[in-house]
Amino acid sequence: MSVDLKWRDSALCAQTDPDAHFPEAGNSNRAAKRTCLACEVRAECLAYALRSGQRHGVWGGLDQKQLRQAARKQAA
Repeated sequence: MSVDLKWRDSALCAQTDPDAHFPEAGNSNRAAKRTCLACEVRAECLAYALRSGQRHGVWGGLDQKQLRQAARKQAA
């Protein structure tokens, strides 16, 4: 299965510190979520995260807990 990842070239997170999207336990993810809110490929990022089973970090504006909830909802 070929997956088109060209959207990553337009992702705002690619222009920022990647550690912000994968904060250590107890650190804030607010900066990453703000970046996602302004990103033009947010929907593509979230779709990729859900398709590929990403459960860590901030993807498409969702944190780890929200990703798990979205994955469960999508599976139902």
